[in-house]
Amino acid sequence: MRITMIGTGYVGLVSGVCFSDFGHDVICVDKDPRKIEMLQAGDVPIYEPGLDALMAKNVDGGRLSFTTDLKAAVDGAEAIFIAVGTPTRRGDGHADLTYVMAAAEEVAQALTGYAVIVTKSTVPVGTNRKVKQVVAKAAPEAEFDVASNPEFLREGAAIDDFMRPDRVVVGVQTPRASEVMDEIYRPLFLRDFPIVTTDLESAEMIKYAANAFLATKITFINEIAALCEKVGADVKEVSKGIGMDGRIGNKFLHAGPGYGGSCFPKDTSALARIGQDHAVPQSIVETVIRVNDGVKHRMIEKLRDLCDGSFNGKTVAVLGVTFKPNTDDMRDAPSLTIVPSLVGGGSKVRVVDPQGFREGEALLPGVAWLDDPYKAAHNADLVVILTEWNEFRALDLKKLARKMATPRMADLRNVYTPRDAKRAGFEAYDSVGR
Repeated sequence: MRITMIGTGYVGLVSGVCFSDFGHDVICVDKDPRKIEMLQAGDVPIYEPGLDALMAKNVDGGRLSFTTDLKAAVDGAEAIFIAVGTPTRRGDGHADLTYVMAAAEEVAQALTGYAVIVTKSTVPVGTNRKVKQVVAKAAPEAEFDVASNPEFLREGAAIDDFMRPDRVVVGVQTPRASEVMDEIYRPLFLRDFPIVTTDLESAEMIKYAANAFLATKITFINEIAALCEKVGADVKEVSKGIGMDGRIGNKFLHAGPGYGGSCFPKDTSALARIGQDHAVPQSIVETVIRVNDGVKHRMIEKLRDLCDGSFNGKTVAVLGVTFKPNTDDMRDAPSLTIVPSLVGGGSKVRVVDPQGFREGEALLPGVAWLDDPYKAAHNADLVVILTEWNEFRALDLKKLARKMATPRMADLRNVYTPRDAKRAGFEAYDSVGR
C-alpha cells in the first residue's frame, strides 16, 4: 500500500519508518528543506534508540523516501497521514490546529483519486469532522474518507510500542475507510495485536482520556510521596504495595519531580479546555495540572534546603535535564523550571545529559555543559539527579562524594537509597517520598 506521511517530527517519522518496515511504500513529507536534506542523507533529526538503523534499512529497501513536494507525495497515495504539531495555543490552553487544517487543505488540492485522510496528530474531539469539511470545501469533487488514528508511543521505546502495541485505535465513518485501515495494520492483526475500530469522536477521546489518566497516576503518587515524607513512610514501598493490585498496576507509580514531555502537559490542558467549553468541567484533570506545577516548585525547595537556604554562590551539578531518559526531548521538562531557579538564585550550574545538549543549550542559558558527572561534581556543593539515565544509575558514590566541596545529593528520581548515600560519605541526602 502507498502511504504519505505529512510531518517528520517525532510521531510522523517513527510512524513512517515503521509503516515502511511493514512492507508499505511510504513517502514522508515536510516543509523544512533542511530536515528533508538531513533525512535524505541518512541522518535522524531526533534521538530515538534504533530509529536510525530501521530507517536506513527501509530506505535501502526502496520502501521509504523523503520529500518537500506534498503534491507529488499525495499523488496515488491510498492513505495520507497528517502528523503535524498541535501545540498548546497561547492564552486559552486549547490545542492549536493551525498546522492540521493547513495540511488538510493542501492535501485536498493534491488529491488525484480516492484516499483515506488519517489524523495521527493528537486533536480535540470533533477535529476529524472539521478536517472533512475543510477538504470537501477545498476540493468539492474529491473522493475521500477521514479517519482518526491516535498514537500511543513512548519516547525512548517508540519502535517497540509501534511494533508491539497494547492496542491500535482507529476511528472511521465508512466500511471503505475501515478496509483501508485494516490493510495498513494487517501485519499487527496477523500477530494478534488488538485493533479497536470505533467512531471518530471515541477515537479522539480515547487518546486524551488515556494520557490524562496516566498523568493522574503520576500526580497521585507524587502527592502520596509528599505525605510519606511527613509521616515517615517510604513511597517506593507504598508504590510497590499498591501496584501489585491488578486493578491499579505498577506503571506510572514512580514518584519524582513531576511529569513533562510532549504529550501530558498539552493533552491535560486541552482536555480541561474541552470540558470547560462543553460545560462539563474535568475537575480531576484541572487539579492534576495544578498539583503537577506545585510538585516542581516543591523540588526547588528541597534543593534550597540542601543549600542551607540559599542558592547564591553555590555550585550545583545537575545530572539529566531531558524530561525522561532515552530521548533528547526537553518539552515541559521539570528541568526547565528547576534549573532556571538555581541560576536565578545565584548558583553556578553544571549540566550532564547524554542527549539534552541539542535542545537544552538554547533552553537553559547560563549553565555549563559537561560530559562527565565526576567532573561536574568537582568542588560542587550539591549534586541533583533529575533524569534517571542509565549512566546515572550506577555511579561510584564514594568517588562522587570525594570530588565535592560539600557532599550533598538531591536524588529526585529515587535512584539510590539514604543508606547508599551515607555509606558513600554524603553528609546530606534527600529524595522523593522517603
